[in-house]
Amino acid sequence: MQPNNLSTEKKSNELGTETIDKLIAKQGIPAAIGFLVMSIYLIVDTIFVGHWVGAMGIGAISVVLPVTFLIASIGMSIGIGGASIISRALGANDNQHAQQVFGNQITLNMSIATFFVIMGMIFKEELLMIFGAKDDIMPFAKEYFTIILLGIPFLSWGMMSNHVIRAQGFPKIAMNVMLVPAILNLVLDPIFIYWLDWGMQGAALATIFSYSVSASYTIWFFVKGDSDLRISKKNLVLHWSIISEIISLGFVSLARQGVISILAIVLNHSLYTYGRSEIYISVYGIINRVMMFAMFPITGITQGFLPITSYNYGAKEYHRVKETIRKSIIYGSLIAILIYICILYFQVTIVKLFSTNKEILAITPEAMAIVFMAMPLILIQLIGSSYYQAIGKAVPALLLTLTKQGFFLIPLVFILPRFWGINGIWYAFPIADVLSMLVTAIFLWRAYRQLGTPSKIE
Repeated sequence: MQPNNLSTEKKSNELGTETIDKLIAKQGIPAAIGFLVMSIYLIVDTIFVGHWVGAMGIGAISVVLPVTFLIASIGMSIGIGGASIISRALGANDNQHAQQVFGNQITLNMSIATFFVIMGMIFKEELLMIFGAKDDIMPFAKEYFTIILLGIPFLSWGMMSNHVIRAQGFPKIAMNVMLVPAILNLVLDPIFIYWLDWGMQGAALATIFSYSVSASYTIWFFVKGDSDLRISKKNLVLHWSIISEIISLGFVSLARQGVISILAIVLNHSLYTYGRSEIYISVYGIINRVMMFAMFPITGITQGFLPITSYNYGAKEYHRVKETIRKSIIYGSLIAILIYICILYFQVTIVKLFSTNKEILAITPEAMAIVFMAMPLILIQLIGSSYYQAIGKAVPALLLTLTKQGFFLIPLVFILPRFWGINGIWYAFPIADVLSMLVTAIFLWRAYRQLGTPSKIE
């Protein structure tokens, strides 16, 4: 079957004809820029709250974000699962199937996101307590969470659309989907938090307004823009064969975010128990923001890796898949080393950006240096799990995704503080990075070798 639209053919064919180096740059750089600006927004948002609301405000954001991103990650999961199918369908010249998958993504995403927002409203306080809203943090967390929940459908839609747009071969548009809310937040935060003196409510209102504008932009792209996947009523009707494949592949990302949210629960309670103060929750909040920023080029390469691999695997160009794996790991690892060196050199300066609180300044730099210790190794783990997701093999993708946080980090956060106190929590991170890298490397090497033997691939 030939594609119904020539521009789809032109855009998607680039994934199979352009050199791998150019594709990694073309797909990865826009994704990295999008994540960079979003991470800058999260950092600046935390800086504004830290200076204008206080340390408990940082703690509140640290509690609320894992909850909201767990709900919103439904959109990301549906987006990634569907995008893998769409990329392979385009690689196989099946545009009709790609259109059906997109329509099912829309219905599935909005239905589930709306349901969980309602549940979040009903069980608001219970959720916040589970995620570690202790004592003085609870009022700030409640105020922030109540408003943020209203913007979850917009965030969920944006996360889904981002991956669908990238699957079509429009990485710059996908980048804009992330740039728009981040830039708007940077502009609105000082206005709402400081000048209008709305505090935590202002931070939340700036966020949901920005999400809604980003969602509107993606709708325009699908309706009036250059997208070749269109919003069509007939494709909104759910088909079990399609949604089961979307869910099986997207569940990998949802499980990843779910485990990250469980990790947040364990961390917040452990930090409070062994640190004997809410201040340690704020300390980790700062480290987590720095981690998001530090990961932007690595995440960009990983996101760029997915459509290149999916398309070429669908087109049976296995030599190009191997080259994509090899070069993505090399480029990403070199970048990770440079980032780690910068963090070590500027660790005190970085912490001072967030807070001048003496306790935070005394604790955070050393803790941050420990947490980032194994950063140069993480590309292998990310590419390994992403590879299986890109080729449509959900079970190994899920297992490799869960290695760091699920199989190693969460148990280590329980075990190590019993021997090393609060430092045991920080050392759990690099130990989990090393162990998950070793496990993933074994799986990825086997898969890489099988790509040279087509009979073993199917």
